[in-house]
Amino acid sequence: MADGANATETAILDAALEEVLAHGIRRTTASDIARRCGIARQTLYRYWPDAQAIFAALVTRELVAALPTGAAHPADLAGMVDLLVETADRIRRMPLVDRLRDTDPELFARYILDRLGTSQRAMHAEIARRIAAGQTTGAVRAGDPVRLAAMVLLITQSAVQSAPLVAEWLPADAWRAELGAALRGYLTPDPR
Repeated sequence: MADGANATETAILDAALEEVLAHGIRRTTASDIARRCGIARQTLYRYWPDAQAIFAALVTRELVAALPTGAAHPADLAGMVDLLVETADRIRRMPLVDRLRDTDPELFARYILDRLGTSQRAMHAEIARRIAAGQTTGAVRAGDPVRLAAMVLLITQSAVQSAPLVAEWLPADAWRAELGAALRGYLTPDPR
């Protein structure tokens, strides 16, 4: 039963992704998702109460999947920064992120100005875990890993969400290099 439920949930989220990529969140309904998935709308409601809950689950699924949770801890700061930049760049290039930025900017604003979402909390936890590991080897500066991770999240989130605004000055390679420099500068241990 659980495997069937998981398969149905996955199919619903996959259909939601296709609909959002095609039409944006505002123009996608629960009926659209159910139709694309080939299920009755009532079946969809067994898993989520409404389309907004599906969208939240979809965004969380896609963003959390981009996290390198299974990757080994890098041995040095350069490796950690490379991992952070690669993850941020993977999120920056996601078709879902592009589509939401273009069609539903108020959704981005909500998660920048009003509340932390599940995916942001997962990202923060992963960054804090990696910072704490880097501190044990001396690769990352001293400080509360939770606080440091919060600032790394703010830096990378801003860089990801605002990348198109500065694309004329920071094409993809330059964006990656400058984000890496910012993170390296922030996380470098004090030489004392």
